[in-house]
Amino acid sequence: MTGAALADAVAGLAGARVLVVGDAMLDRFVYGEVTRISPEAPIPVVKVARERAMLGGAGNVVRNLAALGAETAFVSVVGDDEAGRAIADALAALAGTTAHLVTAPGRPTTIKTRYIAGSQQLLRADRETDASIEVATAAAVVAHARAALPRVRVVVLSDYGKGALGASVVRPLIEAARAAGITLIVDPKAPDYALYRGASLLTPNRRELAEAARMAVDTDAAIVAAARSLIADHALERVLVTRSADGMSLVDARSAAHFAAEAREVYDVSGAGDTVVATLAAGLAAGLDAAEATRLANAAAAIVVGKIGTAVVYADDLASALRAAGRPADGAKTQALAPALDRIETWRRHGQRVGFTNGVFDLLHPGHVSLLAQARAACDRLVVGLNADASVKRLKGPTRPIQSEAERAAVLAALATVDLVVIFEDDTPIRLIEAIRPDVLVKGADYTIATVVGADLVRSYGGRVVLADLAAGHSTTATIERMGR
Repeated sequence: MTGAALADAVAGLAGARVLVVGDAMLDRFVYGEVTRISPEAPIPVVKVARERAMLGGAGNVVRNLAALGAETAFVSVVGDDEAGRAIADALAALAGTTAHLVTAPGRPTTIKTRYIAGSQQLLRADRETDASIEVATAAAVVAHARAALPRVRVVVLSDYGKGALGASVVRPLIEAARAAGITLIVDPKAPDYALYRGASLLTPNRRELAEAARMAVDTDAAIVAAARSLIADHALERVLVTRSADGMSLVDARSAAHFAAEAREVYDVSGAGDTVVATLAAGLAAGLDAAEATRLANAAAAIVVGKIGTAVVYADDLASALRAAGRPADGAKTQALAPALDRIETWRRHGQRVGFTNGVFDLLHPGHVSLLAQARAACDRLVVGLNADASVKRLKGPTRPIQSEAERAAVLAALATVDLVVIFEDDTPIRLIEAIRPDVLVKGADYTIATVVGADLVRSYGGRVVLADLAAGHSTTATIERMGR
């Protein structure tokens, strides 16, 4: 299948039905700046500016599946605590996701908190237990998973070694999946892979493969030999070995294929394995063969390592990367809000100031060009909020816009001064500004600070509002009137 054909196949991931069972976690990120050393000890003092929480562990597999448009059932264990409730709320907000969380009284929900200053992670603090879940809890997990089996085509066991996937859960689910003819993928953590005997596909990284097979894995041939050793010893169908900068290797008893890494820039490998497993599962559930699904997963990995934190890959990102002949770049400039926020987070982690301006931008003229140039000069990265067609009609009347939102976005995206375009449906960009929290908010000097939408919000957290000089004699309305003469 060519790259273009595989890109077309990404649309088929929508509605792919997958069951994920594994260790749920809450990933917390605390961002701030360091301006001094503590007088109490030789350690930096972080002045906290903001915090963010998201699904981690097996929950990050689910996030990636949702981003690809898959329909996902998720079964996991949480504690009766604030973090467990935060995980439940985050799952409820994911489209196409049904969660069955078994509450284990007295068991803490796993929380991983990362403290970050600028682009540097200073510390990670983990609150967790790796004790096996109790018999009754395991029975409830198995019951929920078995109930979901008739509605899915692929099962993922996402093992983070935190106790949810002991033998009392893994063995019954592998046997049930085999009996139902359902593909079962394991992202392994247990040192003894006998636990996963009979699985359809395992996804160890190179180090895990070496430890499990007790063999060298320093060459392609050695990778294949070690993978086939596991296949023979544990009645597996396939092994997909993730090899970081060396790509991936898909091995079965008779054949092997090696896929070169496609990433051009690596910012953060956190969660990349979850992206691989999710994309692989979605591809197989959508009817792709193992090699095609692996190509999808390889392209997705190239995208996600260019993002910051436990990020996800969206279907549009993946299709664009594949159409670019397997050379993922930064992706298209025009983005929906969720992937736009991922990109903005990456910029911020690299110390870049994010600016924002908005408008209709119908029939781009020199006044617009001047405004955008001034806006870009006030920041490191410029995000443009673009009114959707329906919004323009409400604001400007039934004859507007002259150009569709897609055409207007394409023109803006072609400008070097614009880094990102986000189309919004509301009449004002306030919800977009609340989500992006720009460091700099820019509007034309025909506004005052008091009349700029979002100015109070941006100034409340220390951001700056800039009123750009207007290029005299230029307006879209005047241009339209001259065209009508």
